[in-house]
Formats: sequence, C-alpha cells, structure tokens
Amino acid sequence: MSALPVIEEESRPFWDAAREGRFLVVRCVACDAVHHYPRPFCPSCWSEDVEWVEASGRATLYTYSTVFVNDLPPFKERVPYVAAVVELAEGPRVMTNIVDCAPEDLAIGMRLEVAYRVLSDEVTAPVFRPAREHPNTSDSKEQ
Repeated sequence: MSALPVIEEESRPFWDAAREGRFLVVRCVACDAVHHYPRPFCPSCWSEDVEWVEASGRATLYTYSTVFVNDLPPFKERVPYVAAVVELAEGPRVMTNIVDCAPEDLAIGMRLEVAYRVLSDEVTAPVFRPAREHPNTSDSKEQ
C-alpha cells in the first residue's frame, strides 16, 4: 500500500496546482455548479463541459474527529491528528486534515484556510488550519 495519493489523469491538474500552492475545484460551464473531488463531468447535471477554477482557499469546519490510533503508514507517525470535512467557500465539502490547532480548540463552523503539506517531491496535499486575520498570508507550505 502506498502512503501517497494515486494521481490519475483526471485529477493531475489538482495535484499539480497543490504543488504550486493553489487549490483547484471543477466548475460546470453548463449549470455553474462547483464540485470536488475532480471528475470529468458535472455530478449535478451530468454535463461534460467542465473547467478547472482556482478556489479561494477559505472554508468552514463542517465536522471532525481526532484520530488517536492508526497503525497504517504514514498515519502512525502523525497521531494524534484531526480528520475533518470542511465546506469550501465555493460550496463543495472536502475531506482533509486540520493542522496548527489543538483538537480541543476546534469548533464546528470555525473559519479555516488552506495550507499545504509536502508529502514528496511530486505530491503536496492540501490541509486546513484556522483562518488568520489577514487571508492573503495563506501561501506557506507545511513541511
């Protein structure tokens, strides 16, 4: 089992952008719906006329769980960690990790911003952290 996400051709633009510190979503040209995880068709109207757009990187915490035990690599070295679902400002909900915040300081509905965890030379994963006062400072990468 690989500790890295499998990058398929349909999702390659998402992963390439994440390496550059940008979070992409897919927007349907036909109905204007935004979706994530990337697929080559719109899950709302089934149109194949979709395009990549850059998301704001802002989100709110929808739900979360603190994971204390996980024996699978690479998670064993990261426990405890927070697995979460966040709702992007653009609408879609995304599974992710919350970083830079103690689990006891989390609250449903809190404002978040995207950050990035470098997993390898080829893969950088978006994660989320509590929003800072100045939203234009969210371009750092977590090592």
